[in-house]
Amino acid sequence: MELEVRHLRALCAIADTGSLHRAARRLGVSQPSLTTQLRRIENTLGAELFSRERTGCRPTLLGRAVLSRARPLVDGMTALVSEAKAEADVVRASGPRLRIGCTASRVIGGWLRRLRLRLPGTDISLRVDVSASALLHTVDAGGLDVAFVHEVEGCPLAIPEGLEQRVLLDREPQFISMARDHPAAARPVVDLGDLAADRWMVDPTVDGEWDALRRVFGEAGLAPTVLHGDYLTAASLVVLGEAVAPCQPTSGPRDDMAIRPLRDDPLAVRLLLVSRPGADMATVYGELEAAYREAAQRAAGYHQWLLRNRSPLARTQ
Repeated sequence: MELEVRHLRALCAIADTGSLHRAARRLGVSQPSLTTQLRRIENTLGAELFSRERTGCRPTLLGRAVLSRARPLVDGMTALVSEAKAEADVVRASGPRLRIGCTASRVIGGWLRRLRLRLPGTDISLRVDVSASALLHTVDAGGLDVAFVHEVEGCPLAIPEGLEQRVLLDREPQFISMARDHPAAARPVVDLGDLAADRWMVDPTVDGEWDALRRVFGEAGLAPTVLHGDYLTAASLVVLGEAVAPCQPTSGPRDDMAIRPLRDDPLAVRLLLVSRPGADMATVYGELEAAYREAAQRAAGYHQWLLRNRSPLARTQ
């Protein structure tokens, strides 16, 4: 027999009341049933846990040792059940909720705005993380309902078994941000070779991003200087002409920065919406697609790219 929490709870009740009869009443079982259960527990452990006396039951030396370990476990389980019930009551009282995870994206604001309009009364929360893998594991563990992530080309994500996924865009090209007065900014499409002498900045904490960039450099026979840092810092360096950096094609126009596509699109990602099985994601996906289409149409260079590649996301609705 394997010991379970109910067995530990029975031992604590016997020790607290000092009597099999009173412990049985507290637990809501018959005394013969509790006596049989205690005998089985003692047989499993190989020794008596209580000495039976005329005045009641007293823990033996082994019994006191077992009780010292059992009480925290019983108390912890009681607290867990109580807190879980309280949280469930809060959820029921507050109505439906939607917990969203996302890697950094220009479409998040529009997506949330649309969801709040479509799902009034729903408590919508957001968690942004640089790691798509971390978000996927959180969805798998039940901490998030859905995650919108990007998978860097050549660096596939390990999606936990059983999660459902929908592809928003099979291949989103990564554009390049540079200072407005960069020589390459005068051209509508930039060659990698035009940026060989520049310092490139990449965030190595983003799953697969540095590996993909290193692969592209190797295939082109280039070895530019690479700086590692977050993309907020990258933007400040780019506008000063201190670096160039990959960026999302939906990046909006700026007076101090140029956003250009790379010839032949060597850098790309796949955009996925991942959820737990059985979740109704039709509305969530539909509003994400609409928000992405809006962002793409605002970015003129990217909208032209979508048109050239005959993407359905280039259509207005």
